[in-house]
Amino acid sequence: MGLITRSTFRPAWWLPGAHLQTLWPSLSRPRPRPDLARRRIELTDGDFIDLAIGHGAGPRVLVIHGLEGGLESHYAATLVARLEHEGYQPIFMFLRGCSEEANRLDRAYHSGATEDLAEVLTVLAGDPQGPPAAAIGFSLGANLLLKYLGETEQPTVGSAIAVSVPFVLRDAMLRLDIGFSKIYRRYLLGKLKVSLRRKFAGRRFPLDVDLDAIRDFNAFDDRVTAPLNGFEGVFDYYSRASCRQYLPSIRTPTLIIQAVDDPFMFPTTVPWAHELGPGITLELADHGGHVGFIDGPWPWRAHYWLEDRIIQGLSETGPPRRVMG
Repeated sequence: MGLITRSTFRPAWWLPGAHLQTLWPSLSRPRPRPDLARRRIELTDGDFIDLAIGHGAGPRVLVIHGLEGGLESHYAATLVARLEHEGYQPIFMFLRGCSEEANRLDRAYHSGATEDLAEVLTVLAGDPQGPPAAAIGFSLGANLLLKYLGETEQPTVGSAIAVSVPFVLRDAMLRLDIGFSKIYRRYLLGKLKVSLRRKFAGRRFPLDVDLDAIRDFNAFDDRVTAPLNGFEGVFDYYSRASCRQYLPSIRTPTLIIQAVDDPFMFPTTVPWAHELGPGITLELADHGGHVGFIDGPWPWRAHYWLEDRIIQGLSETGPPRRVMG
């Protein structure tokens, strides 16, 4: 059985609620533009995954973004730069279809596409440096990472950190239909539709569906995500792709950082201790929102606690970093 601990995080007095914690970094945090090398991994099904790789020769750390995320996500480029500074070599993984070039196949990424992650890790394991020492997943990427760890007998990564995990996808769908959380639903669905139209601008869209008529994730996942990715329907997708059922099998040292007030899910979505595998420490904060966790005395002196906690978590569960000279 794993361990549940209480987080030391306390939100900034000027960001007291879950929605402020969630929205502030997206709207206000500066994004660095790190100089990263690019690498393309050709997949066995004829598609590809793109990587952005930092400099340095320290332990390699794979970073996996969330729904419709990328290096422009508020947590991404800043974490990549911080990992480099701390003596790690970051490898940012663009999920299938999320880099600058549309992917070749009709299918795309989804919450349960662990075959893509497994293939990327296998290729990286063949490098002279060996497999990544650790992996960090955010939101959808966190669900993907935990599912991979739980379903894989010998995962090709040494340790893991998962942030703001949608453990039960149906819960996330339902929560995003309630109250102020509808704003996230509207924003993410809009981005998904734009991405689909861009991808199929030069070729036939394989589904008979009116994207403009879709107003929620239940409809989108039933009419688009499921048929494009080989699921029988939305509930087949949600039941097979949700990571909560895979948690008991995780033995890889894994830190999960989660806020009880996450507006993308319900408090009851968080698993109990008996559901956690022996490798898992679930660190629960009462507040923090979704990939938020911001403290600091004033808005102009905001402190992004989450980033510090991730670096600390790597030192607790992963390899020693390379000390910068």
